[in-house]
Amino acid sequence: MAAIALPAPARAVVSSRWGSRLAVLLLPLLIAGGVITLDWSDGVPKLRLNPEKTAEVKQKVAAGAEQLKEKFPDAVDTAARALENSPLAGQLAQSASWSNQTTSASALPPRNPATVRIASFNIQVFGESKAAKPHVMDVLAQVVRNFDVVAIQELRTQNEAVLDQFLALINAGGGSYRYVVGPRLGRTVSKEQYVYVYDAQRIAIDPQSVVTIPDPPDYLHREPLIARFQVRTSPPEAGFSFILVNIHTDPDETDTELDALDDVFVAVQRNVWREDDVILLGDLNVSQDQLGELGRLPDMTWTVRGEPTNTRGTKSYDNIVFNQRASVEFTGQAAVMNLMEMYGLTVEQALEVSDHLPVWAEFHAFEGMSGGVQVAARPPAPLQPAAGQPPAYQPPAGQPATGQPTTAPSSRSDIPLLRLLPGRR
Repeated sequence: MAAIALPAPARAVVSSRWGSRLAVLLLPLLIAGGVITLDWSDGVPKLRLNPEKTAEVKQKVAAGAEQLKEKFPDAVDTAARALENSPLAGQLAQSASWSNQTTSASALPPRNPATVRIASFNIQVFGESKAAKPHVMDVLAQVVRNFDVVAIQELRTQNEAVLDQFLALINAGGGSYRYVVGPRLGRTVSKEQYVYVYDAQRIAIDPQSVVTIPDPPDYLHREPLIARFQVRTSPPEAGFSFILVNIHTDPDETDTELDALDDVFVAVQRNVWREDDVILLGDLNVSQDQLGELGRLPDMTWTVRGEPTNTRGTKSYDNIVFNQRASVEFTGQAAVMNLMEMYGLTVEQALEVSDHLPVWAEFHAFEGMSGGVQVAARPPAPLQPAAGQPPAYQPPAGQPATGQPTTAPSSRSDIPLLRLLPGRR
């Protein structure tokens, strides 16, 4: 039964004639040794590797193999050739290939001009108290610098200086990050705001596209904030453009909200800019198995598949969701950033930063690129603001290249294509 917790290629290995025999022998030993843990927290068995134990065992196995080779060189060579020619070898190779699709947080490479890295991060109760902790803010600034665009949830402060100081810290090394922030939202006195932080040297934003989705029936506790971005390329129109939908669902109303977010997604797909790349991201408060009607939309995919996204490593809440047929620019690279591994923090120190971990996905920088090959894609409208506004590829008048913050308008019900679709409920 534990095999269902594994990715498909690994399941193929375990389910094969050779693999099943190995699993019966090795799995109890690996669990007893702490290399693998079996998690039943969600009612479904999930196997998780302990990186430290895995590395320790790997070193011991390598040392043991060397000793065997010294004593019995012919026998070791014969066994290696037999394994190489067995059906299990191909299945193991496929499993290894799957494992390499997810980049380790501790080995996150520098940003690549050929790709754009998009992240989502719920910065738990991000306000004056957190901003007063320099060690926490330093980690947050370092996290942002790994990405081209970061969708942030749970800004909880009326003090605008918090974001201004955060931006200054991010740009302290000469960066050009800017932000846009939505209105304060929520049904209770505890209001939150969505934020997009983006590298203005690499990413352009259409100021007229920054919209809070209207929700007249009040299905959503905090209506999503959308914005349209484009990677700066030469020529400019060749850059990958996309709409982000930033969302933080209420944990007590996830069933209702996830079944409303499919309406939001479809409505945003019918946008006035003819933009086919719509990426919904944020704290959904559910795993990928509980995406409801949103997850059942045709061709939908998501980047987090069972990995925990909370800091304690027990739950999967955050995700990045998009239509895989439309967003062919996805490179296949995505991961949960483990703050403890990345910055050498204890769990307690990481919890000071947030009770969530950042999640990210990578896309090709050029529109219609898939696996390094240009494929057909619907050409979106140019990233141009309304008449009389400066071009979206330049900072607004009076603002330096490093940028001052831009505040998003409140819910704009004058955009009928962004209203929730009637008659679907």
